[in-house]
Amino acid sequence: MGIILKDITKCYRIGEETVAALAGVSLEIKNGEFVAIMGPSGSGKSTMMNILGCLDRPTSGSYLLEEQEVATLTDDELAKTRNKRIGFVFQNFNLLSRVSAWENVALPLVYAGIAEKERLNRAAAILESVGLASRKQHMPNELSGGQRQRVAIARALINEPSIIMADEPTGNLDSRSSVDIMRIFGDLNEQGKTIILVTHEPDIAQSAKRVITVRDGLIISDEVKEQYYV
Repeated sequence: MGIILKDITKCYRIGEETVAALAGVSLEIKNGEFVAIMGPSGSGKSTMMNILGCLDRPTSGSYLLEEQEVATLTDDELAKTRNKRIGFVFQNFNLLSRVSAWENVALPLVYAGIAEKERLNRAAAILESVGLASRKQHMPNELSGGQRQRVAIARALINEPSIIMADEPTGNLDSRSSVDIMRIFGDLNEQGKTIILVTHEPDIAQSAKRVITVRDGLIISDEVKEQYYV
């Protein structure tokens, strides 16, 4: 199964003009793929990510996620689908500054109604899996950029989603930290997670197994690599 987009459009009204951020995109992503979506600023790649991540809905077209039509879901239904199936990693980390790494990772479990002891145990285990067991009590401002992104990845994993969506996850990192983060995504993919990564950096995209290039709201190339490197 996985993801199937059929003739997806997304239009915005700007003054008197209607602008198509996506102009009829059709795409299939199978479970367990590692996909990078490439394109310059304004190409439509972030709009596509928002629709794939159930953060927005298309103007027209069909979006099947595990055979469920999500293009027409209500806001509440979108939120439930998002929370159950998808973990997000963002360029700016989006961590709460006044709580520890441990508590940041556990936070989604608060909304899920999980008891505190289990929340913290699960968060500690996931932080250990991304190499931050010894830093769990640290505040975000006490961590490097790479460490903060690893906390963000751990938080994305806490609800055990099948899909990880990462929007420019290395955009604020140095080259060494970027390699470390991409290695984690590679490892997660090897464990069976579907990884969908938006980037404008060709070297980051080359870590994926498949690279989709978007321009002017359309897919202009879709390359599946026989071999990839992290």
